Amino acid sequence: MTIICSFWFLSEILINLLTRSKKSESSSYDQNSLRIIWIVIILSITTGVFIAFSFPRFNAVQYFIGVSLILIGISVRLIAIFSLKSLFTANVSIRYDHKLKTDGIFKKVRHPSYSGSLLSFLGLGLTLGNWISLLIIFLPVLGAFLYRIHIEEKVLMNTFKEEYLNYKKRTKRLIPYLY
Repeated sequence: MTIICSFWFLSEILINLLTRSKKSESSSYDQNSLRIIWIVIILSITTGVFIAFSFPRFNAVQYFIGVSLILIGISVRLIAIFSLKSLFTANVSIRYDHKLKTDGIFKKVRHPSYSGSLLSFLGLGLTLGNWISLLIIFLPVLGAFLYRIHIEEKVLMNTFKEEYLNYKKRTKRLIPYLY
């Protein structure tokens, strides 16, 4: 578990450092959402882990499901990032040569990278074996991601107009066929 979480954390730091858009390549619309996400993640995980260790409850099935969700989430996120290639940026931005991605994993979900991350955070909460920790980790992170998605969708709508509106009509935001 420590190895998986270390890989996950380090991969997120690398993604963050390597994929920030450069001012010369794009227009940034981030509105500090990246900073908010990192602050929420750090505070939520710290608090959730503290509570889990203060009131330990271990459930092997819950732990196994949690680790599985972390791995699936990491995989979904990386598939989304690699399929976007240079269009993926850690901050909300539109590249000058930006094209709307609607195929592959983006055919069913508009924000698969966030879906993958949220699966991983849900998994992390489950591995801790404490429902309060799960809620403390997952709900604030979900809120921060929904704020970020709101910003991103506004930018995409302003940039791609009718094309993005049609895309929104045929795809779900985070969960295929549901939401």
